Amino acid sequence: MRYVSTRSELASQQGVSFCAAVLEGLAPDGGLYVPKDYPKIDLPTLHRLSSLSYADLAFEVMSRWIDDIPHEDLKKLIGNTYTSEVFGSDEITPVLKLKDGLFLLRVSFGPTLAFKDIAMQWLGHLFQYILEREKRTMNILGATSGDTGSSAEYAMRGKKNINVFMLSPHQRMTPFQQAQMYSLADPNIFNIAVEGTFDSCQDMVKAVAGDQAFKRRYRLGAVNSINWARVMAQMVYYFKGYFSAVASIGSLMDVSVPTGNFGNILAAYLAKKMGLPIRRLILATNENNVLDEFYKTGKYRPRPASETFATSSPSMDISKASNFERFIFDATDRDARLMNQLWGELREHGAFDLTRPQYARVWANVKEAGFVSGSSTHQDRLDTIAALFDRYQVIIDPHTADGVKVGLNASDGKVPLICIETALPAKFETTIKDAIGQTPSRPKSYQDLESRPKHFSVLPADVDQLKAFIEKKVS
Repeated sequence: MRYVSTRSELASQQGVSFCAAVLEGLAPDGGLYVPKDYPKIDLPTLHRLSSLSYADLAFEVMSRWIDDIPHEDLKKLIGNTYTSEVFGSDEITPVLKLKDGLFLLRVSFGPTLAFKDIAMQWLGHLFQYILEREKRTMNILGATSGDTGSSAEYAMRGKKNINVFMLSPHQRMTPFQQAQMYSLADPNIFNIAVEGTFDSCQDMVKAVAGDQAFKRRYRLGAVNSINWARVMAQMVYYFKGYFSAVASIGSLMDVSVPTGNFGNILAAYLAKKMGLPIRRLILATNENNVLDEFYKTGKYRPRPASETFATSSPSMDISKASNFERFIFDATDRDARLMNQLWGELREHGAFDLTRPQYARVWANVKEAGFVSGSSTHQDRLDTIAALFDRYQVIIDPHTADGVKVGLNASDGKVPLICIETALPAKFETTIKDAIGQTPSRPKSYQDLESRPKHFSVLPADVDQLKAFIEKKVS
């Protein structure tokens, strides 16, 4: 299995190994790594996988994308990742039936109470394995809109061969999210609050990672959802959810996914490409509805910071979805010439429009991929949280509420609908209280979280100042 860049012609690329793609994060030409081929899972194999434990299922799915880690080592890494001690039960991602045909895939029982833990805990073990094998160290540079940062830091804290530099938008996360990151005092964790939006943070990370000399000198790697290993790990719980929701293996299901940076729904799309019988991929946005606009109109127009709203589902306050590039690469039939043309239009004009005649084939491929989309507002979130609490005595967080609202609007009732949970409601107490009049419970380990000392630095949205900060801390 070789991994290639979305920005270079396939014929000219030898590709890199899985482990090289994991450590590199971003390809040298600025593109994202994707596998040259998609492995397939047929119906008899689906039947066999349906009875496996989560760890064994993860091995079966992920081993198909990895050929440079011995199977016995890979099995041990996965087994050490997905344990009841870390995720609260052997189920790892339990499925809650709300009513006939409607399910909640609960993926938020990891250390930081967010779905990001599913992939990030795996990535922590994987990074350490590769770095020890190759006798290397790494400085991880990432950006977060709320949950990736804490998941990454909790997975990497205390590791001797890894430092983490995590950018977050200053004063644009909930108090719980901020404290969860900033209260960590581990010497290998560096929190940087950027005076801007998440997109400002993401642009800075890409700019620094794109400086190949700086990247090599300071041994930079990535944990954002641009890292292929994260997307790959998230595919597993779609298989798990499917086996719990359908009446018979081989029948179809729909999934509804709250979407910001496109990584989670990309994992669902790739699971479908592998052979998982997903009928529709329901993409849910909040008021920052760039992707909803794209799937409805064919026009992709990322918003500037001035037009990116701060909402009550802050982890989705994103206007430039990094992983979207991987999907468009597929939609162009992996044509790097077309990719560079589209991304050139994006740089020069701030948008591209696939309904133009020269992109007819690409737009047709987009429409055939199975996506439908919708958006949700603050009042929609409050109403959805209240409705699920009243009907099912279940409290969901505001991002999950976006997914449930859009999913139910899009559902025709013909196949089971699985809504993907984003985080536990304890991370968003103010919104939950506004919706149902009570504060959600939180784990004992987080009771005094907001009162703990905080450790972070504030920087402007300036690439040179970020480089200087890294240089000072690493040297």
